[in-house]
Amino acid sequence: MKVETTTLPGVLRIEPKVFADERGWFLETWRQERYREHGIGPDFVQANSSRSVRGVLRGLHYQWPSPQGKLVWVSRGRVLDVAVDIRPDSPHFRQWMACELNTEHHAQLWIPEGFAHGFVVLSEEATFHYLCTRAYDAQADSAIAWNDPEIGIDWPIDHPDLSPKDAAAPRLSEIPAVRLPR
Repeated sequence: MKVETTTLPGVLRIEPKVFADERGWFLETWRQERYREHGIGPDFVQANSSRSVRGVLRGLHYQWPSPQGKLVWVSRGRVLDVAVDIRPDSPHFRQWMACELNTEHHAQLWIPEGFAHGFVVLSEEATFHYLCTRAYDAQADSAIAWNDPEIGIDWPIDHPDLSPKDAAAPRLSEIPAVRLPR
């Protein structure tokens, strides 16, 4: 597998080795010892999948005080996947990075604890997968406005389809410091 650093330290783009022939393809989506060699060493305790249609934007989500690291990828379709450093003490606070995840290159993104995460669907539909380092905790569940101007994400859409929770999410500057990762 090929592992690339991104503009945000700790966030990694991973290209698994794909074994393809005229019958189709095979790849490993997770193998503990290989990922651990690249600093992705936590045990995953929850796996999630979602299906969304074009224009759906999910995020920007995070959990605090029980943060989740996430290994994410797409098994069908195309998305623009985004990570935002929301650790106030980080030199990269409010910085974001984005990459396309799709079924053509099979790339994954590792998003460590302390980052908000979101994605927008670029294809007719997309199936998105997450391996999470902690279980979902409704008390810790949080969101940041997808279009927070202080973050300034360059989304390829002006009017996404949002959940009520995401539509009502506050700007990062409106979130009390005790609700942000340390």
